[in-house]
Amino acid sequence: METLDKTDRRILEVLQKNARLNTKEIAHRIGLSVTPTYERLKKIEKMGVIRNYVTLLDPDKIGKTLVAFCNVSLQLHSQLLLKKFESAINPMEEVMECYHVAGTFDYLLKVVVDDMRSYQYFLTNKLAVIENIAQVHSSFVMTEIKHTTAFGLV
Repeated sequence: METLDKTDRRILEVLQKNARLNTKEIAHRIGLSVTPTYERLKKIEKMGVIRNYVTLLDPDKIGKTLVAFCNVSLQLHSQLLLKKFESAINPMEEVMECYHVAGTFDYLLKVVVDDMRSYQYFLTNKLAVIENIAQVHSSFVMTEIKHTTAFGLV
């Protein structure tokens, strides 16, 4: 597997701050000419380091004002039942993130919805109907202290 050098990491730092920059703007910010910057960017993309280019939305401005973290425990833990749970969660638009975790619970879900009524609907009509769930514990975000999508690279 190819490794990232310092210049590659600088390109990624710039892109994490603003993925809309074109190659010329990236090259200017990292002090390299356009052609080598373009070639490095294509190499980084081919390596799969960049998964996707996205637009991050302000949840408050689109009415998504309630964030809950749900700890989910399953009754049984066969590979088939774990996969069934994960397959049921994947299409749920309210679930922004899902992690299979070690510890007291089996899964940690980040759920983002409009309000408490929407969360109640999600919980009772979507999550609770998945077979094999033993417990769900919900924690609600009061204030977001830090939220970033950028990794420190240099």
